[in-house]
Amino acid sequence: MKVFTTGQVAKICKVAPRTVSKWFDTGRLKGYRIPGSQDRRIPRDCLIKFLKDHNMPLGELEDETKAKVLIVAQDQVLIDNVRRELPAEKSFSVAVASSGFDAGIQAESLHPDCIVVDFSIGRAESVQICQNLRRNPDFNQIVLIALLPDDGSAASFDRSCINESFRKPFDAALLAERLRSLVGKKKELV
Repeated sequence: MKVFTTGQVAKICKVAPRTVSKWFDTGRLKGYRIPGSQDRRIPRDCLIKFLKDHNMPLGELEDETKAKVLIVAQDQVLIDNVRRELPAEKSFSVAVASSGFDAGIQAESLHPDCIVVDFSIGRAESVQICQNLRRNPDFNQIVLIALLPDDGSAASFDRSCINESFRKPFDAALLAERLRSLVGKKKELV
């Protein structure tokens, strides 16, 4: 669990440290004092709840509160179904790429927590996307999910580079739940 000092919270909220101390002392901002000291510590989830309750911007915490998912697919129905199951108000930010090239550009700029690759864009291109991500040290910890066609054609590739696979047609709600579970291990979603 990540915790912040009053000075760090003041920087995030763009207020004076004394203001944060007043919020803490009046009980509006939850946290704890270090035993034997007057120093205050505010847990991350308490700070995010405080900011949301008071309609304050999350600032640099915004990135930490959302799981970023990149869907590499061309099937608009599939994209819409996954987006519906991973709404922004449920701590998800979804981006879409339609090719391996586009996926590389999006991965570099977004730094997603998870990439869902629809093998219907082409088996060779899909495998190459997954392998390239695993070779890159910046992306080798990304959760990779493969959506495999039900024709058996993608069954013969090395699956060591992916975390999970789903056969099409699949239940988008089940995929979303699995994403929450896999990404939730890496990131504390609020």
